[in-house]
Amino acid sequence: MSAPAPHRSEPAGWRERLHLYWKLVRGDRPIGWLLLLWPTWWGLWLAARGVPPLWTLRVFSLGVWLTRAAGCVINDYADRWLDPHVERTQDRPLATGAVRGREALAVFAVLMLLAFALVCTLNRLTIALSFVGIALAASYPYLKRYTYFPQVYLGMAFGWGIPMAFAAIRGEVPTVGWVLYAANIVWSTAYDTWYAMVDREDDLRMGSKSTAILFGRHDLTAQSLLYVLFFALLAAVGILGALGPAYLVGLAIAVVLVLWEFRIARTRDRAACFRAFLHNHWVGLVVFAGLALDLASR
Repeated sequence: MSAPAPHRSEPAGWRERLHLYWKLVRGDRPIGWLLLLWPTWWGLWLAARGVPPLWTLRVFSLGVWLTRAAGCVINDYADRWLDPHVERTQDRPLATGAVRGREALAVFAVLMLLAFALVCTLNRLTIALSFVGIALAASYPYLKRYTYFPQVYLGMAFGWGIPMAFAAIRGEVPTVGWVLYAANIVWSTAYDTWYAMVDREDDLRMGSKSTAILFGRHDLTAQSLLYVLFFALLAAVGILGALGPAYLVGLAIAVVLVLWEFRIARTRDRAACFRAFLHNHWVGLVVFAGLALDLASR
């Protein structure tokens, strides 16, 4: 189904153009950057058994912002057929025609080149793994046309910083790194399902796919199982990583936060599901805080 041609209005000058690009990369909405930052920091701190080397921390933290921004651009480019018909996304720059497809691709290329330049200051294994990350980020947005599991693939893309962090610091990716990566895939699937529940009616009408559509009336049950698996994997990380009480306290607080998400989203109201999605920032934060405090106490 093709979208109607959007009305294009040229901005008056370069300031307005930069504002549109800032909106395109979601610079005004840091939640996606934070949801990508926390698992990357989990990996960095666990790999370093404490505060990671300063340059490595800078590379990954800035790289998180750049890759998330690039991911938003390519997502909007892939969804330009869908976004004009979805209430939540119809005002995005590509959906309105304020930014053209070629411009978006140019912005995506610049952001990915900057991120790759940062990675090139690290070791060979990290550089090699970055190519997988680029492929994941570039291909993720197209999955919602063909599969009900784009949220799982998002977790794979969002969490790729974890094996890269271990590679950068240790020169290898041990078992604990892959278990942490698996935990992030499950977590990302869960919180992005909240997000997909916001758009479920619009996606059904337009033929887009998601886990929210797949789960249907069993969505809350499926969400419960995903979060249980998430915390089970984080507990396994604690065992493999020989983590102690502070880490367990962080997990306990995270469990309470997730229970609160189910309380506010139990009616499946769009606004409530979106609040539940946003709330996962605090889940990632408290898991990181518990991990960092535990390692600092050694």
